[in-house]
Amino acid sequence: LGRERAELFDDSLRERVKARLHLENELRRALEREELTTAYQPIVELQGGTVAGIEALVRWNHERDGPIPPDRFIGLAEETGLIVPLGWQVLRQACRQAVRWDAEGGPLAGLPLSVNFSARQFMHADLVASVERILADTGLPADRLVLEITESVLMEDAAAPATTFKALRRRGVKLALDDFGTGYSSLSSLPRYPLQQVKLDREFVAGLAAGGREEAIVGAMLAMARALDIDVVAEGIETAAQLDVLTAAWVDASTSA
Repeated sequence: LGRERAELFDDSLRERVKARLHLENELRRALEREELTTAYQPIVELQGGTVAGIEALVRWNHERDGPIPPDRFIGLAEETGLIVPLGWQVLRQACRQAVRWDAEGGPLAGLPLSVNFSARQFMHADLVASVERILADTGLPADRLVLEITESVLMEDAAAPATTFKALRRRGVKLALDDFGTGYSSLSSLPRYPLQQVKLDREFVAGLAAGGREEAIVGAMLAMARALDIDVVAEGIETAAQLDVLTAAWVDASTSA
């Protein structure tokens, strides 16, 4: 790290390295054995409370260590490239489950299915063909699938994401921008891409209080999305007060638009 510097290495660092390597090896085995599963959370309409969609979330219940939180293994999967096979497994599992719900004919039949897509996964050359293959294998209609991408995808060469976006849209797949407002994309970039949905990060929702700065920011985001005819999903609503502020902000955005 430069001249005249001393770096201390101790057993705690060694143990962290060993633990990370162990977790990586266990994750590789879990992917090979398809031990990762998907959980599902509803996307609910602010007004009326009806379920408007389902989001798939990856879960790992280790046979010996028990449940491993996503924040422990998702970052590791990104760093090692394991996020790519992990992402395809989750997409296939989620599509199969959506088709099973359709066959059962219950309240979850026919709902849009949202699945997270990593930046590394998105940059694969065969992405569109792989998505088509999974949809064909599982029988899920393309217009039911919503792929959630992060703002880091938009930081790449602008032509590459735009071309892939258009190819997916031509096949009927919908696109959502995840964690909107916390990354590096500018507001001016939104009209360039065929997005159908943006997801407000939970950081904005958590700080909502009537008259606060977050309320003003969320209100501006909602008005912009409304003007662009883009759906908005707010993440992490946990209190009635947050729900009330968001509902009022959406009504105001609808009126102004």
